[in-house]
Amino acid sequence: MRPEPLPQAFYARDTKLVARDLLGRLIVSEIGGARCVARIVETEAYLGPHDPASHAALWRRTARNEVMYGEPGALYVYFTYGMHWCANVVTEREGFPSAVLLRAVEPLEGVETMQRRRGEVDLRLIGSGPARLTQALGIGRLHNGHRLTEPPLWIAAGAPVSPRERLAGPRVGIRVAADWKLRFCLRDSPFVSRTSRRSPS
Repeated sequence: MRPEPLPQAFYARDTKLVARDLLGRLIVSEIGGARCVARIVETEAYLGPHDPASHAALWRRTARNEVMYGEPGALYVYFTYGMHWCANVVTEREGFPSAVLLRAVEPLEGVETMQRRRGEVDLRLIGSGPARLTQALGIGRLHNGHRLTEPPLWIAAGAPVSPRERLAGPRVGIRVAADWKLRFCLRDSPFVSRTSRRSPS
């Protein structure tokens, strides 16, 4: 039984709220014909043109970040450090470039496929970071602009997460506005990124 995709309206909201509410949701990938399901356990919000850490800070509009200016619910995929793909969910309204970085997931279904893609046996490390997550789920350049309301990749409701289960802390891996508490993760989850395990907030 396929879990239904969240509606576009879920993403057409305040970016910080979307980042928080993505915790506990299911990301379903049927990329390459292999079904993989994972629970989102860590996210990071990038608030738009006034956020100096955003790819669209000061309304910079480039071929790379064009998807951020599009409809909410699209996937913004970019290449970083010359070797890794990162996946972001576009939020708010068309024309306003804001997004949520998917930072870590807990593997649930299709674990063997994810392990093979990652070359990783330890379940805790399969999706514990933005680049590991995309590799495990088969996400790459071809999925930039993909609508997350459609196959082969979508986000479904999952199980509710109570406020007590969530933690908020500073963003990581950036040079500016790193202290803004826009990184959200599930408390005590062994599947969050190593940075979050070292410095819980």
